[in-house]
Amino acid sequence: MAKSLVNTNAKFGTMPVFLTALSTILGAILFLRFGWAVGQVGFFGVIGIILLGHVVTIPTAFAVAEIATNQRVQGGGAYYIISRSFGLNIGGAIGIALYLSQAISVAFYVIAFGEAFEPVIEWIAQNYGFYIPDRRWISIPTMSLLSLLILFKGANVGMKALYVVVAVLLTSLVMFFLGDSPIKPEEINFHAHISNNLNFFFVFTIIFPAFTGLAAGLGLSGDLKDPKKSIPRGTLWATVVGMLVYVAIAYKFAISASPYDLVSDQLIMSKIAVWGPIIPIGLAAASLSSALGSIMVAPRTLQALGFDDIFPQKGLNRWFARGKKKDNEPVNGSLITIIIAFVFVVVGDVDFVAQIISMFFMVTYGAICLISFLEHFAADPAYRPTFRSNWYVSLIGALFSFWLMFQMNAPYAATSLVIMSIIYYIIMLNNEENQGLNKLFKGVIFQLSRQLQIMLQRADSSEKETSWRPFGVCISHDTFKRRSAFDIMRWLSYKYGFGTYIHFIKGYLNEKTTEESKKVLDRLILLSAGSKNRVYLDTIISPSYTSAIAQVVQLSGISGKGNNLILFEFSRTDPGNLKEITANYGLVESAGFDICILNTSYKSFGYKNEIHIWISPEDYRNANLMILLGYIILGHPDWKKGKIKIFALYPEELMDEKRKQLMELIKAGRLPISPSNISMVPFDTQNRKEVITKYSADADLTLIGFTSEMLTKIEELSEGYQDLGNILFVSANRAKAIN
Repeated sequence: MAKSLVNTNAKFGTMPVFLTALSTILGAILFLRFGWAVGQVGFFGVIGIILLGHVVTIPTAFAVAEIATNQRVQGGGAYYIISRSFGLNIGGAIGIALYLSQAISVAFYVIAFGEAFEPVIEWIAQNYGFYIPDRRWISIPTMSLLSLLILFKGANVGMKALYVVVAVLLTSLVMFFLGDSPIKPEEINFHAHISNNLNFFFVFTIIFPAFTGLAAGLGLSGDLKDPKKSIPRGTLWATVVGMLVYVAIAYKFAISASPYDLVSDQLIMSKIAVWGPIIPIGLAAASLSSALGSIMVAPRTLQALGFDDIFPQKGLNRWFARGKKKDNEPVNGSLITIIIAFVFVVVGDVDFVAQIISMFFMVTYGAICLISFLEHFAADPAYRPTFRSNWYVSLIGALFSFWLMFQMNAPYAATSLVIMSIIYYIIMLNNEENQGLNKLFKGVIFQLSRQLQIMLQRADSSEKETSWRPFGVCISHDTFKRRSAFDIMRWLSYKYGFGTYIHFIKGYLNEKTTEESKKVLDRLILLSAGSKNRVYLDTIISPSYTSAIAQVVQLSGISGKGNNLILFEFSRTDPGNLKEITANYGLVESAGFDICILNTSYKSFGYKNEIHIWISPEDYRNANLMILLGYIILGHPDWKKGKIKIFALYPEELMDEKRKQLMELIKAGRLPISPSNISMVPFDTQNRKEVITKYSADADLTLIGFTSEMLTKIEELSEGYQDLGNILFVSANRAKAIN
């Protein structure tokens, strides 16, 4: 099996994504059926088709850009994006449908390539008396040559050929626009269409594959140097440019030929262009480039499906996932794709294949938009895209996708959804642990329940939690001396959880202390009003710090369920209350809390640019919690320019072994980080604090794990870090799973 879906020699940038998508958008449909569509429904009708199609594709392009910048995108393109957000079960069901549509697209474009030879066939018939009655005489040999190219040369040669055919395609379009427009301006009728024209949505079904090119660019994700940059730029620009070109071409058709001529001659563009032969050449180039794009993308989708063990047979998964050692080229996936494509090339009906492609792509686009919409409300800490779309844009795309499916062909739509449900059920039987769809909807419900606390009363259940989020409480009597602990609480509770900050007033409960607590609370609310926070503020009166902590750990919290994290704080220059904290550590630990101790310094949080996380051999339970806390803090606007660096601190003799373990965790998705953000740092037991100080002296916040054994000597937390900024010591009650 392939070790990774990423080509280690990846060198493609934004331009291949843009050209692959654009060449597919401006493809065979443009040359063979777009003029026919103008004749069937008129100029304004085609504009309606373009707008309606892009009501789906533009939200999808935005959603793709958003999801692609959420995490490291590997090979598999659209399938990888869907599966890593929806989970492998639903992602696998959609991925299989997506793969089939991509494989069938190869046949569609090869069939269109054969249609480009119509003028040549007529010329041969007129001059030599030899007529080729069936275009499959051209499409089948073409499919054979294309298969040999991909099997033996791979994507790199395909990409080089793509640049050439794109140049020919653009030349043909320029000559088309330079062609004569014989219809006088006063005679132009933008509403004109043939009598007894076809249904609007049937025409839409035939034309829609023209707008689906963005998925072609996604398929190169595993061969891109920087997918997070190339995918958003390439797909968005290709979608917008393609839409504008189609509007211009529709106008050119309307002013250059009658509806009857547009419908009766599928190569009417050659009669409009300034040099007619360039149109069949452009059609051949467009069809060939689209076929190249599809035949490069489809095998990578199948390879990703095998890599994720989607199919029931393990041997079959390994065979699909296998790639060349040199560049991970999916040879086996290419072979299966070629077989499927040959079947549909033999069928040879452009309109029939177009309808199948439209239905499959509409399902895929609807799923992508739905993912983006749901992720906006799920607010999972693992979902942190650098590019943000708007939830209502994604919702519009999802609703129109599923509505258009049934408008295009209701029986096909219902059948495709039933088939996908069956595929999903079969996949779920073999991958019961992958419940991504359930997790996503749970996240949405959870966010809704923030406004409906009555629903959160049910949150305390016996079921094991599938993901962790902070329900934190902080207790401090130094609130008006230091604000750092309050800052930590407001960052943790800004989006992903709940936070309660409690000011401790030492004394017995009486009229005087009650009045004091009210004044303190008013002061707290006034101080916090100017900051971006969603922290619940309160006070507690108790004769001792121990009794106050005992009361706090029993509070249910404003979320409607118990707290799971407690934050203490002490000053580095005056660590007196650290003794109180360590004395009560056992009490809090027995209540099942994760414990954070904030060590504040004169540097405070600096410029909020860097968070350093240190993982050591003792941090088996603490590591994932520290990583989650780092990402949650980074989600606050105060840290909008911030970044995380992770340092793995291990003895030198264990470095190779630990590096391998971390890379395996990253590959499995258990650590949502890039390998480039991890530094392996050797150490010996005598210089650990010196090593941390050396690397993190300029960090704005440093996270370090600790264990109960370290608290036997409070100097472990209070001394040796004089040159660091604020330090958050973290002790997890149990290991956290990062899904």
